[in-house]
Amino acid sequence: MTRRNFITSYYIGILLLLILTLTSCGSKKQQVALPADFKGPKELSRLYGVRLTSDDNIYLYNEGARWLGVPHRLGGLTKKGVDCSGFVAIVFREVYGKQLARSSADMLKHNCKKISRADLREGDLVFFRTGRGKKNVPNHVGIYLKNGKFIHTSTSNGVIVSSLSEPYYVRSWLAGGRVRNL
Repeated sequence: MTRRNFITSYYIGILLLLILTLTSCGSKKQQVALPADFKGPKELSRLYGVRLTSDDNIYLYNEGARWLGVPHRLGGLTKKGVDCSGFVAIVFREVYGKQLARSSADMLKHNCKKISRADLREGDLVFFRTGRGKKNVPNHVGIYLKNGKFIHTSTSNGVIVSSLSEPYYVRSWLAGGRVRNL
């Protein structure tokens, strides 16, 4: 082996060892500091009225729980008041790191693939037409949880958990939406 081949082999070996070392560190789970108001599965299960398992996104349920009871305010984006699309946009940014459009109509049009009610999964969006306006254009949005429940901002009760089987939501159902690139 020539000196040049030896040096090349040496540097390739060092490079491979460095790559192996760096990638093996990345495979370890990092300890993430949980916020002081982080709730466990038992408390969240009680709060939402659904049994949470290790398959559920506890961060979604925790972020939603932080907003429960916040009053409705058209155009609002704070804990002093929030509207339905603002609530959904904030939760998606916090939980999934995903920026969504600001209106329910634009969320469905630009951020989602339409899906049926039967295909809903945790974290999908649920769209409704609750009043006047164009026939197939939503004016209300929430986040699907599980077992037919979703979290949203109600104009009368603020951020709440509701059931898709409630007559009002059965009548006003428009579409489910799976956010692209999640």
